[in-house]
Amino acid sequence: MAWENQTTNSDFILLGIFNHSPTHIFLFSLVLGIFTAAFMGNTAMVLLIYLDTQLHTPMYFLLSQLSLMDLMLICTTVPKMAFNYLSGIKSISLASCGTQIFSYVSLLGAECFLLAAMAYDRYVAICHPLRYSVLMSQKTCGFMAASSWSLGSLDGVIEVAVALSFSYCGTREIPHFFCDVPALLTLSCTDTLLFERMIFICCVIMLLFPVAVIIASYVHVILAVIRMGSGEGRRKAFITCSSHLMVVGMYYGTAMFIYMRPTSDRSPTWDKMLSAFYTILTPMLNPLIYSLRNKEVARAFMKVLGKGKTGE
Repeated sequence: MAWENQTTNSDFILLGIFNHSPTHIFLFSLVLGIFTAAFMGNTAMVLLIYLDTQLHTPMYFLLSQLSLMDLMLICTTVPKMAFNYLSGIKSISLASCGTQIFSYVSLLGAECFLLAAMAYDRYVAICHPLRYSVLMSQKTCGFMAASSWSLGSLDGVIEVAVALSFSYCGTREIPHFFCDVPALLTLSCTDTLLFERMIFICCVIMLLFPVAVIIASYVHVILAVIRMGSGEGRRKAFITCSSHLMVVGMYYGTAMFIYMRPTSDRSPTWDKMLSAFYTILTPMLNPLIYSLRNKEVARAFMKVLGKGKTGE
């Protein structure tokens, strides 16, 4: 039975990103490989930070929250996309679409604020090392993480409530591989200009405000690093900060390009490619970027492996 006949009137159709040509089959396999690496990498980071008491520091606590967000984000989009591609059933119910919108909007918003909190953590560690334990106490870190999750969830609730309040007509075909709000708005029968302006304002708050905090933090960090007398201290600081800035550039750059443009200027092909970048590729790169040159994470990993071998 064709997938067009397997939907109800309230269902949407996700057109996806791949067809069944040899090139797209290869790309689909590549995405599954990236998903597997991201799932394993972020799960490993969360477990390592939880199991190793020497990683129970503010920086690694925030990093564990980032890994948890990335883990949930990639599980929000890829499994459904893979199921649709392999089964040929491209429909998604209104409830599932709303759940997907809430999940990815909440996680993206939470990650925006968390990255700003991580930049502040690096600023305090490098510019005010003697006051670090006071300014970045366990209570403060918990508040930062809880605020990030709460503000992201608030944005998710607002966007899903408004997006699903519109009337949708026509083919109900979403030119995307998941229920993305901008792609969904193109199917609306009603005027969405006010909602688009609201999304823009949300983006200013949730993207530009954290970016301003990050830039201000790293301007102070870079100036402090330049003044450092120790070459080893300067090298370690640059490694830590460059890793964070790399993640920030990839994440905020693509998010701003997608969500801060009017609907009339959007290209479905570009939106799908960029969405795949920050919802699939970035979650895989984050644990690699933060841990590849990090001796403390490598030590914790070897310690856990050693315990596993001893237990055998």
